[in-house]
Amino acid sequence: MAAAVRQRSTAARVALAVGAALAFAGFFALGTWQVERRAWKLDLIARVEQRVHAPAAAAPGRNKWPTVNAANDEYRHVRLAGTFLHDKETLVQASTKLGAGFWVLTPLRSADGTVVLVNRGFVPPEARERPARTAPEPQGETTVAGLLRLTEPKGGFLRKNDAAADRWFSRDVQAIAAARGLNNVAPYFVDAEAAPTQATATIDTPAWPAAGLTVIAFPNSHLVYALTWYGLALMVLVAAWFVRRSENAAHAEARPVQDARRDD
Repeated sequence: MAAAVRQRSTAARVALAVGAALAFAGFFALGTWQVERRAWKLDLIARVEQRVHAPAAAAPGRNKWPTVNAANDEYRHVRLAGTFLHDKETLVQASTKLGAGFWVLTPLRSADGTVVLVNRGFVPPEARERPARTAPEPQGETTVAGLLRLTEPKGGFLRKNDAAADRWFSRDVQAIAAARGLNNVAPYFVDAEAAPTQATATIDTPAWPAAGLTVIAFPNSHLVYALTWYGLALMVLVAAWFVRRSENAAHAEARPVQDARRDD
């Protein structure tokens, strides 16, 4: 009977040790993964900062559209030229530092027939109609500079785009192009930068649409996550040490009793 109890006790200790080892390895691996993610995020932030402040380069043409991706092209400072198709603009719901309202996405048709959606800026609800806006609409051949952004398919958070009702919560390039009957549309859009004239606009006489409101923010809590995982791994080690210490103390107390029984 005593042998069976000892065997169960040994099996329990082995299982506990294996579980502790697996938990420690898992927590440590997750912490290391977060350290690697932090290094990747810092590199991404540095690359984006470099792109944003670099001189504007020509936007990717049709031959480069298949290779446009977030890693290499998101937030690139680009320029393009063409004619705005104001009658085919799309309003996309937006929340900015200027309040709630809409982004004005207007197709820009280049001389080669390709089209790029340009986010000309933000308008409040009272300026959603074109005649109510204070900034003049660019006419004829126009050059635009801004930041390249990738399409935002499907919709916003918990809100799905409804093309039939012309309700848009995200800048889904393909869906907007289809709804407006546009062809040869680039797989990205451009957030237009603020024109020099907008810098002189006042709060009382804002220039709608207001461009240059792109928010560039990359959450970087990986260090906190790494410390959390490493802390849990350390807790597993401390807990295992306490359990082992308690077992050794219990064995030390039980040994004199056993020895006394042998003497009897």
